[in-house]
Amino acid sequence: MGVDLDSVSEATSGAIGSLLSTTLLYPLDTCKTKYQAEARAHGQQKYRKLTDVLWEAISTRQVLSLYQGLGTKNLQSFISQFVYFYGYSYFKRLYLEKSGYKKIGTKANLIIAAAAGACTAVITQPLDTASSRMQTSAFGKSKGLWETLTKDSWSDAFDGLGISLLLTSNPAIQYTVFDQLKQRLLVTNKNSAEKTAITLSAFSAFVLGALSKSIATFLTYPAIRCKVVIQAADSDDDDTKKAQQKSKKTISAVICAIWKREGIFGFFKGLHAQILKTVLSSALLLMIKEKIAATTWVLILAIRRYLFVTRGKLKSA
Repeated sequence: MGVDLDSVSEATSGAIGSLLSTTLLYPLDTCKTKYQAEARAHGQQKYRKLTDVLWEAISTRQVLSLYQGLGTKNLQSFISQFVYFYGYSYFKRLYLEKSGYKKIGTKANLIIAAAAGACTAVITQPLDTASSRMQTSAFGKSKGLWETLTKDSWSDAFDGLGISLLLTSNPAIQYTVFDQLKQRLLVTNKNSAEKTAITLSAFSAFVLGALSKSIATFLTYPAIRCKVVIQAADSDDDDTKKAQQKSKKTISAVICAIWKREGIFGFFKGLHAQILKTVLSSALLLMIKEKIAATTWVLILAIRRYLFVTRGKLKSA
């Protein structure tokens, strides 16, 4: 069975877009994650605003620590986006071929996107957990990837997997809304312009990406907050406290803790920061993906042709 070049092109362009957007917005992501991970203790908070995290890095001369865990996050983002876009593109094309439909419906799109997201979550969960622990570690005290993963048991590397599987609904909602809006916009451009629009403009892709991600983030944010708290690095104040915190990091325990300490609004703590970061990240990802998709396709065809010609020469030699 031959390689699905359309899916490879889609996955590659999506992964590259994710890599670039993650790097550009990483300091904001670190501030957001540390802000979300802090649980209110006796009515006092270390970070009352998102900017407090940034000020701490500046005042302690640890600005570069805003990039702690960047390599792991980029690796996780690249792999997850490649797997997701490949699975999403491949299963969508397979569905259309088997069903005989010309377009994919919203329900089928959601199922396909959720399935691709579930596979991605399982594969990349250890990297996701490690990057979260690196980001929430004290500035200047973050450990390397291998040390972070081997510090506790292997099962701890899959902390938050249940919520990650639940959160597959987030990209499912996002990309379904994006695809549907994109199809409508391209059809409108086709009917109103002399030339058929093949790809979205950078501005259109940015707006549609921001809109689709805003909707998905708002609907799934309580689960996102719980996941960050579960995956956050433990305090190094003392070993006893550290062990106690670790034992409490179950989904039910975190939900109860947030409810008791912060109330219903605690589940939405940092929502503005999450929307700001994820909307910008997803919008940049989709914008970059749309603009480099054609180039990626040409490069893949060129590589395929080169390999074919090389193989022919070796056989004739």
